[in-house]
Amino acid sequence: MSLISHDLRRAAVLGHPIAHSLSPVLHRAAYRALGLPWTYDAVDVTADAVQSFVQACGPEWVGLSLTMPLKEAVLPALTQHSPLVELTRASNTVVFEGNERIGHNTDVTGLVAAMSEAKVVSTSSAAILGSGATARSALVALQQMGAREIDVVARQGRSAKAMAALGGVLGVRTKLIEWADASTALEQPVVISTVPAAVAGQCAESIPSDAGLLFDVIYDPWPTPLASAWASMGQVVGGLDLLVHQACGQIELMTGAHVMPALLRAALEKPPLD
Repeated sequence: MSLISHDLRRAAVLGHPIAHSLSPVLHRAAYRALGLPWTYDAVDVTADAVQSFVQACGPEWVGLSLTMPLKEAVLPALTQHSPLVELTRASNTVVFEGNERIGHNTDVTGLVAAMSEAKVVSTSSAAILGSGATARSALVALQQMGAREIDVVARQGRSAKAMAALGGVLGVRTKLIEWADASTALEQPVVISTVPAAVAGQCAESIPSDAGLLFDVIYDPWPTPLASAWASMGQVVGGLDLLVHQACGQIELMTGAHVMPALLRAALEKPPLD
């Protein structure tokens, strides 16, 4: 964990595209509250270029946030990584310590924290829409919450098989379901959607009348068609909740200081001109 330095330091969120990212609003708010003259920018970086970008970062860099598709592409650039990165094969955070480039995954802890905030602290079963990097983080998060049976709705390919393999490592029975049969998975008490809004929207007419919790990790656009339809049937947690909680984890890793989610939410409600 980094110790706070009051010298000018740099951090950024990388992605492609990245213009929509609200991460700069959150991290800059934290730096102001901590009295740090640090900068945090949004930088458009493709999957092909992320390794060279990370390796070229000099001593002024303290850390990076990563959006898709960079969470997997960045792995070869890391010199160390956390156990969660080892499990999920996804890193949404890079912390620079000397010559080390250390990968972390705060999506897992962010998912758990956001659901806990919504009064969902445990579940024996759940469903995940999608099979990419964020879906793998969701699988680990649900296992930590006690889930032992998880439906995975995804196209049957390499990424879906990786989800099943991860379930095996975690001791979770993972059932792969085709999109045509997605309605059966929506009956689970917790459903986490990690797919684009238009894809998840295909399920909007299949929501059960006694729907449980939907955690839709998308925040732009919001609400998604699935979240809008679900809200009249059950509880909805949105992508901004994940964004805030995973950012709290990133900020602590980069600065060594804890910030409260309320501070970051206040920044989202009234973004400063900076």
